Amino acid sequence: MIFLIKWAINTIALGVAAIIVKGVVIHSIVALAVASLIIGFLNASLKPIMIILTLPLNILTMGLFTFVINTIMILITSQIVRGFDVSGFWAAFVASLFMSFISFILSIFVGE
Repeated sequence: MIFLIKWAINTIALGVAAIIVKGVVIHSIVALAVASLIIGFLNASLKPIMIILTLPLNILTMGLFTFVINTIMILITSQIVRGFDVSGFWAAFVASLFMSFISFILSIFVGE
């Protein structure tokens, strides 16, 4: 049940980010759902490794480099999922900022 709640929060956050950020385009609800699942999978599997590998840089930036790691996850997802297009690094970076903020706010309301 917790997985479904987190997935729903991430799906909403990704959808809102795609509406707000020019350069992030989602062509269908299915693409949105699949992209959200892939981002969740990458965050669970690849992100911890990347955080460890970039730990000195993350410490130097006081954790802000995590947004770059999130950006990379979005860019990888855009290469995997058809119907989820990101025009470049900066579009993905801004989308990761919005996704983090929206996920944080929704998690507060849900009690996650």
